[in-house]
Amino acid sequence: MDYILVGQGLAGSILANHLINAGCSVMVFDDPSLSNSSKIAGGLYNPVTGRKMVKTWNADNLFNYLTAYYPKLESQLDSDFLNDIPIYRPFISAEELNEWMGKSADIDYSSYVQKVHNNSAYGNQVKDDFGGILLNQSGFVNTAKLLFASAAFLNGKNSLKHEYFDPSDLRLEEGYAEYKGIKCKSVIFCNGHKSLGQQYFGWIPLRPVKGELLMIKTDEDLRVIHNRGVFVIPLGNGICKVGSTYDHQNLDENPTIEAKNVLVHKLNELIKFPYEIEYQLAGVRPATKDRKPIIGQHPEFKSLISFNGFGTKGVSLIPYYAMQLTQLLTEASSIDDEVNIERFFSLY
Repeated sequence: MDYILVGQGLAGSILANHLINAGCSVMVFDDPSLSNSSKIAGGLYNPVTGRKMVKTWNADNLFNYLTAYYPKLESQLDSDFLNDIPIYRPFISAEELNEWMGKSADIDYSSYVQKVHNNSAYGNQVKDDFGGILLNQSGFVNTAKLLFASAAFLNGKNSLKHEYFDPSDLRLEEGYAEYKGIKCKSVIFCNGHKSLGQQYFGWIPLRPVKGELLMIKTDEDLRVIHNRGVFVIPLGNGICKVGSTYDHQNLDENPTIEAKNVLVHKLNELIKFPYEIEYQLAGVRPATKDRKPIIGQHPEFKSLISFNGFGTKGVSLIPYYAMQLTQLLTEASSIDDEVNIERFFSLY
């Protein structure tokens, strides 16, 4: 066996796919009784983010890769989880409109901008008196569908065990690791915030964040993702996913009335159409203090590897860095300094 992967969330599923495509053998351990934030994630991939509406970090590399990768993965897994649809971001002022009229011609942004509307474009759906920007290379991944298809694919290769991975049962020797009779080159931990408190990677500076979502139902025919304060993702049949909140204090996975009230308030500030709330979801995402992933070998035990810390932008980040880690393992190439675990070795 080449590699054991711990966790079959988005990170573990996509990394396993890269390793298998590179000719490696893998065994993925995933305990279905444990929570998995990937299953309820918004799944949004968005090149222009934040209150200041700037290009997301490393966007050119990330989006060039993911727009080609996800269709190939759909074909390989015989599934349809990718939804390539524009994101519409209303402007909140004439100043913001003017700024984007100029920025849209900038070569750094032009490939991500489909159109800058200088007056209301979706006024029957959202409050956009100053117009808004329609983005390219955007959309969402149905993460639950991807994980289901990935599990079926891995099962077909006898490469998935639905059981808890207990790090205390690991035996580490020079040049290899062994777990319950399975000998491998490396064990790769893709288990998100659950790595905290564990003996090998409990020291990495994850900053878990609880996110809550609403599922709503509407008769409005939505053809774009509306995104300002909250995102409104049309899933089909009138069902939309609305999110998300960010809570660094309360890290249980129970929906709260406080988050519901925040989401409803922000939703009502954005949209004009009527809706009904169907239900609410909550999960904990493995964010980091510097908002960048933590990837690479353990400082002491070289056969242990972290592939973690993708936070709220996992759909955008994971494919590109799964490719980098796979190349590191199979071709002895390097990974970006900004995501390299070595930047935190002083904490070990």
